Amino acid sequence: MAQTKFDKQVEETAECLMFGIGRFLAGHPMDGVKRTDATFWRSGTRVLPEVEGRVSRSSYLAGWKRLTFRISALAAIGAGGYQAGWVHQDATVATAQEIWADPDPALAALEQTGIAAASTAAVGTAAYLALTRKRRELMREWMLPLHEALALPLRLPEQTDPRRYLHIPRNFSEDDAVIRVDVPGRLDFSKDLVAEIITAKLALEGVTFSWHLAGRETYVTVKKTRKPPAKAAFKDPKIREIVAAAKESAPVIGIGSAGRIVTVDLDAESPHILVNAAPGGGKSVTLRCIACQMLHHGSLVFVLDTKRISHPWASGLPGVTYCRDIADIHDQLIALGMEGRRRTRVADDLGIDADPKAIGPRLLILLEEVNATMKQLARYWEKIRESGDPKVSPALDALNEILFMGRQLRMHVLLVAQSATARALGGPEVREQFSTRILARYSVNAWRMLAPEVHPAPKSTKHHGRAQVVGGGSARETQILFFTEPEAREWATTGTKAAAADGPGPVQLHKPPADSLPDARTTADPGLRQAPEPPASGDRPADARNSAPAPTAAPGECAANATAPAPATPVVVDDDQAVGLREAAEHHLPGITLAALRFARANDPAFPGSAGKRGTELLYRVGDLKKWARNRPRAGTTDLA
Repeated sequence: MAQTKFDKQVEETAECLMFGIGRFLAGHPMDGVKRTDATFWRSGTRVLPEVEGRVSRSSYLAGWKRLTFRISALAAIGAGGYQAGWVHQDATVATAQEIWADPDPALAALEQTGIAAASTAAVGTAAYLALTRKRRELMREWMLPLHEALALPLRLPEQTDPRRYLHIPRNFSEDDAVIRVDVPGRLDFSKDLVAEIITAKLALEGVTFSWHLAGRETYVTVKKTRKPPAKAAFKDPKIREIVAAAKESAPVIGIGSAGRIVTVDLDAESPHILVNAAPGGGKSVTLRCIACQMLHHGSLVFVLDTKRISHPWASGLPGVTYCRDIADIHDQLIALGMEGRRRTRVADDLGIDADPKAIGPRLLILLEEVNATMKQLARYWEKIRESGDPKVSPALDALNEILFMGRQLRMHVLLVAQSATARALGGPEVREQFSTRILARYSVNAWRMLAPEVHPAPKSTKHHGRAQVVGGGSARETQILFFTEPEAREWATTGTKAAAADGPGPVQLHKPPADSLPDARTTADPGLRQAPEPPASGDRPADARNSAPAPTAAPGECAANATAPAPATPVVVDDDQAVGLREAAEHHLPGITLAALRFARANDPAFPGSAGKRGTELLYRVGDLKKWARNRPRAGTTDLA
C-alpha cells in the first residue's frame, strides 16, 4: 500500500522530534550545526573554519552546561505553569467581572507595575553598565585591536569571539598579572611574530613568554618579569655575604630578577663561559668579577690580553700570569695545552674514585678580545713558521684541546668577544663548548647567533652592568656584580692561596722544548717542571723557536713562583746574566730610561725580583727584564709608557 503524504509528514515529524530530543539531552545546538570546537565536557575556544555568519555565546558553552540550563528552564516553566493554572481556574470569572465593572483600579495597578518594571530595568542596566565599564574598555581598547592583529597570523575565522581565546586581566600591566592566549593546535604560525604582536599591541616591556604546545590545549602565557636591582656593588654587606658563601666552583655572576642569585657551576653546568658585548658593555667588569672570586678560592688565573690594559687590577697578584705580548700569549697557550695533557695522564693514573683536586689547582684562562687575538696568533705563526711545520698555529690547537676537555681537568676558559662568530672562534663546534653565554648590549643578529633557543630575544638595554646570562635554554636578566679594582685585588689576595690547594703542590706548567713549539700535541718531559718563559728578544726574531727557556720565573708574572731545576737545554748567556738597572737601560732595553726602570721597580708590582747583589747594587736577570718590558702596560702618561 502506497504511503500517503500525511504518513510521510508524520514520519518526518517523528524523526525531527527524536533528533531534537537527542540534541536536547546531548547538549548540542538545537539546529544541529556545530559552530565551535566545544564538546560535552569542554567549553569551546575557537570557531570552526567552515562556519559563516554570527556565532552566539551559547555556541561556546560545554554540552553539560547547555543541558543543565535547558532542564532548569523546563522545570521552572513547568512549575510556574502548574501553579498559574490552579490560580487562573479559580479567579478567572471573578476577575473578568470586576474589571468590566470598574476598570480604573486595574489600570492604576497596571501603570504602577509598568513603572516599577521600567525602574527596575533602568537601575539594573545602569548597574550593569557601571560594573562592566572597565571590562568594556579593556575589550574596546586592547582585546579587539589585539584580536584583529592576531587573526591573520593565527588564521582565525572572522566569527571568532576574542573573549574565548584572549584571557587578559584588567590589570595586565601590573607586575603579577598573567596573560594567556590560546593558539591553534596545528602550530602553523610564527611564534616570534605572535610574541611581537602581543608585546606591541599591549605595550608590554620586560615580559617572558612560556609556550605550552604539547597535547590538546595549546597556549602561551605572558608574564612580566621583575627587574634586577639597579646596582649590585660588592661593597654592599648583603652582596659581600652572598659572595663569601658561594661555592669554589660556582662564582657569583650577579643578581637577577626578584633578587635571585645568578651563578654558573663550572663543574656541573658549564666549564667555559663566553662573554659577548659591544664596546662599553662591561666585558672586563664581568671577567674581573669572576676572576677575583676564583683567585679567592685558590685558583690560578692566566690573563691573555692583547689590549695590555684590560685588567690592571690583576697585574702582579700572586697566582696570576699576565701575558700582553702576542709571542708570550702564543707560548702560554701551548704550555697550557701541554699542562692539560699532563693532567689527563695524572687523572688516568689516579682513577675514577680520586679527588678531582688531586690533579692540581683550578686554572682559569681569561682570553680577551678573541676577534683580534685569533688573527694576531695566526699572523704570528705565519711569521715564525718554518718549512714542514703545520699551517694551523699550535696555540690555537692547544686552546681547542682545553675547550674540549676542560671540565674534568679543572681548566676553564673565559672568552671575550665583540662578535663571537663561528669563524672567529675556530668553528661552530668550538662555540658549542660555551654552554653559558653572557650577552650585553647585543644586536638582534648577535642574539640569533648565540642564543637561538631563546625567543623572542629580550630587548637590549644600555643600563650599566645589565646583561643576559643564557644557559639551559633560558635567559636570565642579570645585574653583574661590580668590584672596584681595589676591592678585586683585596678579595683576590684573601682566602685560599693556590700553594695551599690540595694535590701535588702548586702547579708548574711545562715549558715546551725548542723543537716542539710547532706541535702543541708534543708533550714535554714529565720531570721538567718549570714555568713558561718567552724567548728573550723583545722583537721576536724569525727563528723564535731557538730561544731557550729561562731557568727561573719572574715574580708576579708567573703563576708558579717556585725554584725551577736546571734547564734541560743550553741557555742563552746574554739573557741569563744578571745586570744592574743602569747597564740594562744602556745595553739591553732600548727606549726605556734608567729613571723609568727605577720608577717601575718602586711602583710596578709586576717588576721582576732581583737575582742577586753586586755590592749594594741589586742585579736582575736580563731575560726577566725583557719579558717585563714586553708585557708592561703601554697606556698612560708615566715614564713607563
